[in-house]
Amino acid sequence: MSPLTALTYVLPHRLLSSLARKLAYSTHPKTKQWLIDTVVRNFGVDLSEAAEPDPSAYPTFNAFFTRALKPGARTPDPDPRALLMPADGRVSECGHIGHADEGVLHEDAGHVFQAKGHGFTTAELLADEAAAEAFDGGVYATVYLSPKDYHRVHMPWTGTLRETVHVPGRLFSVGPDAVGAVSKLFARNERLVCHFDTDFGPMAVVMVGALLVSGVETVWSGVEIPPYGGPVTVKDYRGENIRLERFAEMARFNYGSTVIVLLPKGVAELASHLSAESPVRLGQQLARLS
Repeated sequence: MSPLTALTYVLPHRLLSSLARKLAYSTHPKTKQWLIDTVVRNFGVDLSEAAEPDPSAYPTFNAFFTRALKPGARTPDPDPRALLMPADGRVSECGHIGHADEGVLHEDAGHVFQAKGHGFTTAELLADEAAAEAFDGGVYATVYLSPKDYHRVHMPWTGTLRETVHVPGRLFSVGPDAVGAVSKLFARNERLVCHFDTDFGPMAVVMVGALLVSGVETVWSGVEIPPYGGPVTVKDYRGENIRLERFAEMARFNYGSTVIVLLPKGVAELASHLSAESPVRLGQQLARLS
């Protein structure tokens, strides 16, 4: 564990993230431009793909960070049976959600890996044992978005929103060192679980917050995080007919974070080219319907 990751155990996560949010929304010309230029320079942001390629044209750092892409910069896999990668980034881990009889640590729930042997159950991730049962034996993929990446998240498959669950938690970094060192990180960090009903059954897309992440917002409800902390908050969207098509934008992050997609058993197989550390782009094949 690096000294910086060790330090995050004692840092005031929510205070730092609240301060970062204020900076991200600052319209002070010098402040916002310094933030934008620093990220472009240090992380190699490719602004030629952006709908607005001029870094000085953005009114705030947050506007730059959640920038739209030019039409056609990303396209969906042409295979009509392909479930799509929800974001640009890098695969942290992917694979099958384990069974108790596969020797996992928990007897009554599926188990997914984080990195370097660290894992957690789907019940811990979703904060709902009943909802987790639908994914036992299924497949998952975890995608890390770095500061250089496009920060809007799109639908892997067409679905109707059933409910969201805002799960309070910590705000550890989700960088590679922290993921490899902090046990159950994704099931400990603040997150928004989005449950969809599809033509093959349930699909969950989990937006995991991180240190200095200013917020998570969705296309159907606006800002969801912050507020930070508080109780688990469930919003029921049954009957509201919020249907999002495959490849449509569903949500966005402010600053880098992680998206986890969960699919039920027997529905699809992950794309053969995917493995830990694979670079990925929005719209590529994530999995293919069986």
